[in-house]
Amino acid sequence: MSRKYIDCREFPSETNCTVALSADSESELLDAAVQHAVAVHKHTDSPELRSQLKTLFHDGTPPVEAPRG
Repeated sequence: MSRKYIDCREFPSETNCTVALSADSESELLDAAVQHAVAVHKHTDSPELRSQLKTLFHDGTPPVEAPRG
């Protein structure tokens, strides 16, 4: 099993969010990403949100430097 991550720095936002989340399982990462999206970015937890977030997962760990857009 490889580590997976999602990185808010890849997507400009009004809050300039710099959070990157990583986990050893896709289900754990998805739960954390949904919690973050709802609490910080004011999204609504839905099957569509969960599906969209899963497409943004990467293998490995987040880079130290912000990804270039």
